Amino acid sequence: MAIVELRFSALPEHVRTARLVAAAVARRAGVAETVLDEVRLAVGEACSRAVGMHRSRADDDRPVTVTLDDGDGRFSIEVNDGVPQPALTEAGLAEGAGLVPDLSANGSGLDLIENEMGLAVILGLVDDLDVRAGAEGGVIRMSWPSGAKSAETVG
Repeated sequence: MAIVELRFSALPEHVRTARLVAAAVARRAGVAETVLDEVRLAVGEACSRAVGMHRSRADDDRPVTVTLDDGDGRFSIEVNDGVPQPALTEAGLAEGAGLVPDLSANGSGLDLIENEMGLAVILGLVDDLDVRAGAEGGVIRMSWPSGAKSAETVG
């Protein structure tokens, strides 16, 4: 099981690098060639969303963290924006609360719509998706089947 972690300043120009690294690691992990574009697009959307979370906090210099893991027959990606948010409740998840930043303070309704659209795009690209928010930041976890063998199946 190989784990790759990428940390970058929350700047839009670093999203492309995250996409390229994710595609390279996915290819090495045995993700089907036909799925690589989905991986690349989903990582791009998740990282763009994470960068957007920082836009409303000019004094926040925490990095965006992307963790790539090819264990247990799945290729998993976790994108953590590092921006502390209120924890999500099941009721809040049902209503979509906490999945997008509260940008009402700067009047940026367009950013809010872009974040919602980004999650919709990710949902259409990913086999397995988990979105969470809490004191450690917002986290998007995604995974796809891979050719990697788990320690239990190698034998």
